[in-house]
Amino acid sequence: MTQPRFLTLSDVAEVLNISASQTYALVRSGELAAIKIGGRGQWRVEREQLESYISRMYDQTKQFVAEHPFIDSTAD
Repeated sequence: MTQPRFLTLSDVAEVLNISASQTYALVRSGELAAIKIGGRGQWRVEREQLESYISRMYDQTKQFVAEHPFIDSTAD
């Protein structure tokens, strides 16, 4: 069975293990690309966009770690 092309914000929240309101904030800020469809304006995130977002977050985290090395203050 193939996975659906589009995910609801609740689906995205579950994948990222965050709240639905955090997911909505990511969409509204433009950090996570989504479309608004239907008469009631239901938000949908394309699975490919979610994977792209996750990849960008890995890259940003990698850069952050490189710029802010962990220093163990308990080591002598």
